[in-house]
Amino acid sequence: MCGIAGQLGGEDAAAEPMIRALTHRGPDGVRLETLPGAAFAHARLSIIDLEGGWQPLHAAGGAVIGNGEIYNYLELAREHGLADVLSTGSDFEPLLHLYAREGEAAFQRLRGMYALCLVGGDGRAWLARDPFGIKPLYIMEHGGGLAFASEPRAFFAAGLMQKVLDDGAARELLDLNYVLGERSIFHGLRRLAPGEVVEVRDGRIVSSHRRAALSRKPVAAPADERQLLDRLDAVLEDSVRVHQRADVPYGLFLSGGIDSAAVATLMSRLNERPVTAFTCGFDAPGAADERAQAEAVARALNLDWRETTFGEADFWRILPEVAWALDDPTADYATLPTYKLAEAAKDTLTVVLTGEGGDELFGGYGRYRRALRPKLLGGRPAEPRGARPDVLAAWREAARPPGGLTPLQDAQWSDVVTWLPNDLLLKLDRCLMAHGLEGRTPFLDPDVAAFAWGLPDRLKVRGGYGKWILRKWLERACPAAAPWAKKQGFTVPVEAWIAPRAPDLAHRIADVEAVRRLVPDAASVMRDGPAGRRWPLLFFAVWARIHLEGASPPEALQSLLGAPA
Repeated sequence: MCGIAGQLGGEDAAAEPMIRALTHRGPDGVRLETLPGAAFAHARLSIIDLEGGWQPLHAAGGAVIGNGEIYNYLELAREHGLADVLSTGSDFEPLLHLYAREGEAAFQRLRGMYALCLVGGDGRAWLARDPFGIKPLYIMEHGGGLAFASEPRAFFAAGLMQKVLDDGAARELLDLNYVLGERSIFHGLRRLAPGEVVEVRDGRIVSSHRRAALSRKPVAAPADERQLLDRLDAVLEDSVRVHQRADVPYGLFLSGGIDSAAVATLMSRLNERPVTAFTCGFDAPGAADERAQAEAVARALNLDWRETTFGEADFWRILPEVAWALDDPTADYATLPTYKLAEAAKDTLTVVLTGEGGDELFGGYGRYRRALRPKLLGGRPAEPRGARPDVLAAWREAARPPGGLTPLQDAQWSDVVTWLPNDLLLKLDRCLMAHGLEGRTPFLDPDVAAFAWGLPDRLKVRGGYGKWILRKWLERACPAAAPWAKKQGFTVPVEAWIAPRAPDLAHRIADVEAVRRLVPDAASVMRDGPAGRRWPLLFFAVWARIHLEGASPPEALQSLLGAPA
């Protein structure tokens, strides 16, 4: 895990200020290097091969820098006879040797989360991002070539572009809590799409293709239930095993839900010592608090369980810090406890496994079940509610599934290409990397995805339950997880904390220039609701103060509150 930045074609003077803006992602050290036609910069968080894994890596006449992990690097080395030619234990080095043999086809062999830049011995330059979009990569073409980096702030630090808000993207943020597709919230800066591989020559993109996360041939599910559960067990265990590959301490974030309980069950099985698990609970009247269920799982699995709490003081302290970390924003309030968990775990762990992706792959969301009901029984499409017509139309276009899928698969596909990379995974990356932590997602693995995607709908949604087959497996593997208990739902009581201050916040938020332009009725929204619009508006105002107007995080919040928080 790290931050990467660089330039393909043109001048290379921007690489150093770019990487200096990303040292929170890689606190263990910075390396810069100039190659013919390229400049590479790497801020490292050491995870695998602590001594020899410094980047850029050189092998087979080429060089690579990457952010993330290639989990199948040992298998690639063994299957392709690379043991005698590898000079490091880095997970990225086998890719250079495979590229020298196969060219761009080598990218199809990767099992992992990654954003990378490779210059081969053939002189061709490539940028690539993993199919689910777990790791971020941003690019911009300019007069001198093409610049790339892990976060937008790097481009501004190097003076490569001005901070100009894309109003359409900002409207998507306010309506959906995230920005759709490849464009970012800043004019002139785009995200490399999940699964995208581009070739760059002389600082210009000359070709691009995408590897879809769900396009692999589905694995046929055994007809016998016991065999099916055994197969699911094997697939999940293998994914958790490779996601544990690290030369530093690892653990997990444990909620009271099915997905993290499944990860915890397998980590407990695979480790001789108790696995460290962190859980966040809420100190607020009426807030959904899953600590009791998480503790039950932790006791059953003999985890080294640590709990942290999130209260009103945490809300006002962490809000501007999260807004700073999310220079590419998501207004999902789940960023707040995620940031607090990372803050609590950073002195104990370097790698954290999480349950992101379980709902999308195994059919867990209530909106999936509603989409399968007849309209007369309350059925409705699994698409955003309350979005303006233009934003909803943009979402439908971005979420459009291929033909031939079931209604449930349509909904799953739409989430995998919109909500998952641009909200959940963005949240995980920024909130953990702000603390020098690596987040890993064992459900978002090509083998797990192929297995889940091939399941018939009745094994995902049945009898009012989503994730039916996962619950059935957990019933056998960890009954303490209470897999058939009614899910509480994950909510952060932001409204209870905002409401008392809303009248004072109203006119100051309305005075923020970006808010004034995009939300003319901002003051009345803050004073009178609806409550669901207050949090995105407050977050956006704090974000705009920091990333558009240059305020520090504490200054940004204080300017809206009118007094120290």
